[in-house]
Amino acid sequence: MKLARDFYEGDTLSVARGLIGCVLFRRTEEGVRAGRIVEAEAYLGPADDAAHSYRGYSRRVRVQYEGSGLAYIYMIYGLHWCFNITSGPADAPEAILIRALEPLEGLSLMAARRGTEDPKKLCSGPGKLCQALDIGMELYGEDLTVSDRLWLEPGDAPASVAASKRVGVEYAVLCRDRPWRFYDPESRCVSVKMK
Repeated sequence: MKLARDFYEGDTLSVARGLIGCVLFRRTEEGVRAGRIVEAEAYLGPADDAAHSYRGYSRRVRVQYEGSGLAYIYMIYGLHWCFNITSGPADAPEAILIRALEPLEGLSLMAARRGTEDPKKLCSGPGKLCQALDIGMELYGEDLTVSDRLWLEPGDAPASVAASKRVGVEYAVLCRDRPWRFYDPESRCVSVKMK
């Protein structure tokens, strides 16, 4: 059962925490791949100087202004795709970066794309999981509540969810130390071990 729109329309910090344990599915002609979300970061729009929408509307972030539960995808360093989910109340350009998954289904497909069979290395970072699941710009704006190509379903929530500052946002003077990264402390697939 796909997560419904109202799940994504909640407070972005609560949604990001609630995503830990949910399962992300990707269907292509090759087959289905899926992984349990074990790490996510919240980005709070104009109130967050680490967010892409901090300075307002642009072509890059336009989907963040179109509602919650949509795929916001961008490239970093000219090399790696990153998958985010738009979230929060209407007209709030906020998003959640999915940083890591625990692979559950389609591991051979992931391994072929990643060049490794080590489950801990398949999706333990935002670029890795996009490569493993074949997520790219063709999915920008995909509606995760109705899509048959990319969607989320409820999963097993961890015993606890830890919080820390986000990864790689040292430039964000105002918000870099906010504990807006959520993760499963028992998972071996998180991208970075930090407090």
